[in-house]
Amino acid sequence: MIPNTDRRPGGPAIAIAWECLSNYTRDDAFSARLTLRNDSLEAIAPGWALCFNTCRKVIASSVSPGYAVEHVNGDLFRLTMPGASAWLPGETHTVEYEALHWAISITDAPLGFYLLPAEGGAPCDLGDPEIAPFARPEQRHRMRGDLLPTADAAWRFEQNASLHLLPDSQVGRITPRPQSARFDGRSCLLSRHAPLSYEPALWNEASLLASMLAGLPGTASDGSAAVRLEIGEVEGMTGMEAYLLDIAPGRVRIRGASPHGVFNGIQSLAQLLSPQGELPAGRVVDAPRFAYRGMMLDVARHFAGVGTVLRLLDCMASYKLNRFHFHLTDDEGWRLAIGALPELTAVGARRGVSLDGSPCLPPSFGSGADIDASAGSGFYTASEFITILRHAHARHIEVIPEFNMPGHARAAVTAMRARYLRLLAAGDREGAEAYLLSDPDDTSSYESVQLWHDNVICIALSSVDRFIDTVVGEVCMLYREAGVPLRVIHTGGDEVPPGAWLGSPRCRALMAERGWSSVQQLHDDFLERCRAILARHGVEFAGWDETALVREGERLLPNPRFAGPDFHVYVWNNAWGSGQEDCAFRLANAGYDVVLSNAANLYFDLAYAKHPQEPGYYWAGFVGARNAFGFCPLDVGAIPSVDPMGRTLEGGTLQALDGAGRNRIAGLQGQLWGENARSRARLEYLALPRLIALSERAWAPDPGWQDIPDPQQRAGAALRDWNEFANRLGRRELPRLDRAPRPWDYRLPPPGAVLREGWLHVNVALPGLAVHYTLDGLEPSVHSPRYDAPVPVDGVREAKLASLDTRGRASRIVTLNVEQP
Repeated sequence: MIPNTDRRPGGPAIAIAWECLSNYTRDDAFSARLTLRNDSLEAIAPGWALCFNTCRKVIASSVSPGYAVEHVNGDLFRLTMPGASAWLPGETHTVEYEALHWAISITDAPLGFYLLPAEGGAPCDLGDPEIAPFARPEQRHRMRGDLLPTADAAWRFEQNASLHLLPDSQVGRITPRPQSARFDGRSCLLSRHAPLSYEPALWNEASLLASMLAGLPGTASDGSAAVRLEIGEVEGMTGMEAYLLDIAPGRVRIRGASPHGVFNGIQSLAQLLSPQGELPAGRVVDAPRFAYRGMMLDVARHFAGVGTVLRLLDCMASYKLNRFHFHLTDDEGWRLAIGALPELTAVGARRGVSLDGSPCLPPSFGSGADIDASAGSGFYTASEFITILRHAHARHIEVIPEFNMPGHARAAVTAMRARYLRLLAAGDREGAEAYLLSDPDDTSSYESVQLWHDNVICIALSSVDRFIDTVVGEVCMLYREAGVPLRVIHTGGDEVPPGAWLGSPRCRALMAERGWSSVQQLHDDFLERCRAILARHGVEFAGWDETALVREGERLLPNPRFAGPDFHVYVWNNAWGSGQEDCAFRLANAGYDVVLSNAANLYFDLAYAKHPQEPGYYWAGFVGARNAFGFCPLDVGAIPSVDPMGRTLEGGTLQALDGAGRNRIAGLQGQLWGENARSRARLEYLALPRLIALSERAWAPDPGWQDIPDPQQRAGAALRDWNEFANRLGRRELPRLDRAPRPWDYRLPPPGAVLREGWLHVNVALPGLAVHYTLDGLEPSVHSPRYDAPVPVDGVREAKLASLDTRGRASRIVTLNVEQP
């Protein structure tokens, strides 16, 4: 069945439905069906094409007879009917095909359809298809050997069964958990008129605190406690981020080892402060476990406006995260204006189908044909970027910009090719070649993970060095104008596809000139040049783990060439069962400064759970808040795991950190890749509450699970700690996010539920969250009964349940069909 559609202005209305038929079709492929109906009042002329994006590569030879599906580039595909007659009103086309891998959720479906009429007519965006339910086992499992159960109501009930509501006194009041927090039962009152004193060096922190206090009630004569901010030694703590928060009935004192420490103390004060200005009296002494506590945001795949970025920075600051890794470029977009190279944004920040012939990038991730109608297009002006830098700096967050190269660089390559063609047409060959990033004679054949065939920079060109130097120089200038130090630039370096450079005459010539026999030597030379360019600008080098690895046969080993304190490696590729689980430890032991960015625990673009309606990828597994919380940074094997298919891992030996290696683990970082972050609401859903769990693991003291020798006792200790943190999320942190001036669209976990002998039993992943239900077929709301004990369901046909936040916003609705006696 496909839905009716309204006639769209400017083009025909086409109803589109999609269904996964089976993931058991054959090894590493699934079968699917597209159903297309012309709902317009007019025939569509022969020669039309229907374009769409999909992360699953269509097998061209499998398409139904009479139809053809062509892979254009990246995730863009084109469906045609060669030799067909007009598409008549009301006529339906049914197209079956096979595609690589599997499809078990809405994220695997094709999206962003648009019609290209015959003879060059204007494209018409059609949107996303109606997706049929994933109901049968062959639709819900990736293969017959997929052992992970679907996260349905019964599975969730079992997962939640070991969690329970704790007494309020056993639930922490501050997140991330401090080193020491003691409260004496007394209270303190603050108001908007609270006297505030501070040292001159703390003007910034005092201003932020004053803004927070301005939202409190009170009058000038209400007897508010006074607040004092000061810099000084924090007894028993080391590091510049340490703080003391001392609260008594008539005063509040925040002492920090530095302004950053004072700022951290203010964040703890904010968490203790009620909307009425009440504070518990007590003493908090605190300092972070790791110096680096980061969050990466990818704005290249889908652009996020300045307001969205500032909002994320505020959230990071409130949970004491202090590094913002800003992924500004990728194959699908370049998001920062560079004055010397306007094509980077004139071409590289525009995605869609150009109507005037001006160059742009093709639609990706469902962004559609209209260049201005989606988050596929957009960029930050210099002034907007400076606003972001200053906002972060005021909150003691270091912004680390990333310009991904030599792979994942199609936006830059395309933009500089457009510049080349423009100047070449004007007769300026020298100017045209000055910033060219590709070899015009390159015949290399490759396909990237994201299905691009032309996304790698030709690293043999001297113009590439000039390009990097120009971009870095302008970025340094923006930081100087913002009054913010620039310490590190991240250069990406991940996922260069095999086959790149092999067909480039320029690369072969350079290799012959230098006497190199392998592409690895060419790549190492490029990294050395990048590092030297950054050093000339006073900036340190950072990259993903591929920049520090060298392949020897089937093994990836640390490359000794770059090891040192000024080469920062972000290690991401650690999926369980991949053989790379201990890659970060091997690199740290080899002398590299390492930021743990482990996909299996810290990739927040991955789906929270294996459910068809849960957005996100799952190549490295499913990552809930508990996965981030349960991460043991210095002993990844301490908590047993399974591979992404749910198979128990064979016993293996992971390399442990040596003493020097432990000191080279700078910290942790969460990654929010943007392929599925198509809106601000979706971005927040993916980020929260996982970001809060990240902050807990990066800041809070080591819970010591890995030091418990007995596996059952170790698992029990981890479960007790998770139960407390889950209570903290459900009863403290999520309600606090609800009270924000603009509440957050964080993920609410759907409740678990089972039917037992005529009774409905319900639980929830975060104790304290309200669950409401209905037995009359209506969707639950705050006006529906709240679950607090098993409910009799004799005579009931259907029960519906949802978790609700304090605003009445509901989770995904859970529907149970009640068996009749």
